[in-house]
Amino acid sequence: MSMSAAWYLRRLSRMGPREVGGRVADTVRRRRWRTAPPGCPDVTGARFTATLPPRVTASVPPDAAKRLLAHADRLMEGHAVFFGVARDDMTDPDWFHDPKTGRRAPGGYAFDVPYRDEDAIGDVKQIWEPSRHQYLTVLAAAYAVSGEERYAERVAAHLRSWWAANAPLRGVHWTSGIELGIRLLSWVWVRRLLDGWPGAAALFERNPVALRQIWHHQRWLAAFPSRGSSANNHVIAEAAGQLAAGCAFDWFPSSARWRAEALRTLERQLRGNTFPSGLNRELATEYHGLVLELGLAAVAEADAAEVPVPASVRLVLLRMTDALAAVVDDRLRPPRQGDADDGHGLVLDGEGTDRWASLLATGDAVFGRLPWWPTVTGTDVRTPLLAALLRPTAPAASRPPSRPAHFADAGLTVLRGPEGIWCRCDGGPHGFLSIAAHAHADALSVEVRHDGVDVLADPGTFCYHGQPEWRRYFRSTLGHNTLEVEGADQSVPGGPFLWTRHARSRVLVADPADPAGPEGSRWCAEHDGYRGSVHRRSVELTAATRELRVVDELRGPRRAVRLAFHLGPAVAAELVGNRAHLSWTRDGADRSATLQLPGQLTWRAHRGESDPPLGWYSAGFGRKEPATTLVGSGFADGSAELTTVLGFHG
Repeated sequence: MSMSAAWYLRRLSRMGPREVGGRVADTVRRRRWRTAPPGCPDVTGARFTATLPPRVTASVPPDAAKRLLAHADRLMEGHAVFFGVARDDMTDPDWFHDPKTGRRAPGGYAFDVPYRDEDAIGDVKQIWEPSRHQYLTVLAAAYAVSGEERYAERVAAHLRSWWAANAPLRGVHWTSGIELGIRLLSWVWVRRLLDGWPGAAALFERNPVALRQIWHHQRWLAAFPSRGSSANNHVIAEAAGQLAAGCAFDWFPSSARWRAEALRTLERQLRGNTFPSGLNRELATEYHGLVLELGLAAVAEADAAEVPVPASVRLVLLRMTDALAAVVDDRLRPPRQGDADDGHGLVLDGEGTDRWASLLATGDAVFGRLPWWPTVTGTDVRTPLLAALLRPTAPAASRPPSRPAHFADAGLTVLRGPEGIWCRCDGGPHGFLSIAAHAHADALSVEVRHDGVDVLADPGTFCYHGQPEWRRYFRSTLGHNTLEVEGADQSVPGGPFLWTRHARSRVLVADPADPAGPEGSRWCAEHDGYRGSVHRRSVELTAATRELRVVDELRGPRRAVRLAFHLGPAVAAELVGNRAHLSWTRDGADRSATLQLPGQLTWRAHRGESDPPLGWYSAGFGRKEPATTLVGSGFADGSAELTTVLGFHG
């Protein structure tokens, strides 16, 4: 979607003077580079020394290696899937083609490319994703594990193709810093994993085209860092890629300076992007995973190059790892909160590898697991390779002695019950920084699972660009398990990655009990997103009866409301009046629950509706499927309580 003048004014209103000044300087530099781009210095005698220790690949578990090679073979045959769209052209990809819309991004000076306009270029995420070259790290890992040169030769062919088609500062792949940062990190690992291949040096350090590409990527990142209200996960990716390249590709006169600046940025921004509790400030769980992956990969490069890393960097990554271990359910699934675009920092594994188990396994290898951590099942390729570069961290005295359930700074509380009952309660801030780019209007929402199955689900994200009605729905108040008033969102959107007014929430009670004990857990919070009214919600989970009670109050004048409960795609519902019988199957066993809904409202079931959207679940970016949403409509004021009871059957 193209951005209107009104959007630019709204966006400008969320910036401070320093950010505005920096962006003006960026604009001047972009205009100067159009006619006088910076020149790459001559490099001679470059050597790559950031190799893996000997025999590390032999420590890759056999089942992880089998998944990796199976995935690599599918890639060799030309098959890949990006955001739910299958591609069969990956033997010789068109780097500018969007298979979803059939459009092809134009060339020209990078900063003239209207990458947000799907009518002009197609779905930019579909175009960008292959050019992060994370599928090439998979092929390179397959070579490192198997020794089969066909994988290395395919990697080399694709890199040469990409470099030839994407001259510096030309085209859509030079428009966004996060893409350049992640791509640099991929190139570092490609070179490392191909080190035993005879053609590796000729592909990289003895290749003037590669040297020019690597230099221009780093020069771009040094010139155009994400600033101010945009300094979220993007700036972490930029700094991680810059640090990795500055350590592993230290062949340029500016390498030491770029490396030092990137390390300073990473240290400052990791702290800025992370609550003291360890949760990511964007309150979007997949970005917690992305930032943690990027941070670990960046520190691994510094350790491999013997570049000292501030202790504060490792401490943030440690706290992020412990926080992840604390919030996952019994199947190692974290909350589905905020935006999610399937973004990864470093991919060395085949399809079917559990991302979150892999991160916890790496955390165990680097920091050591705590007694309360969940058991990590499954294996991966990335952990032994990454851990071989990372310096083990001495245990920190500040680590939590028992599993945290309430994260006060993030406003996130997890209530747990028997048989894997897991309930996330949201009473936290509306996203991060002034634009809260990846936030959803989900204040006081709940997310409930039983043995890892979504029962009351967060529907997800589905899309960013090009489909504004779907973008609005999936991040709307109605698109979450909470109360909508007068048909409005609690926070006011100003664009696909912009909120102009943020609801303020506060947690009043957070008493998560021991899930093994008979006592109940309680949580209560409120928000001020509806002017003139305050929405307060209380949640009680009684372990003995396996019953979850949700009470909503609207304090203020009588107003029209809609209360939504989104069921997971595996859950079937039979609604009669204000009572719904829920059923699903897990591991061959039938499960059921009853949802007693507030009788003051009129209830309807919605499933797979498109005009307007309602009744959908997005398991991953670019994918959606019908799921049942129960919506109660009516009126509420301070004189009534809307009580919902979810009871799990034996």
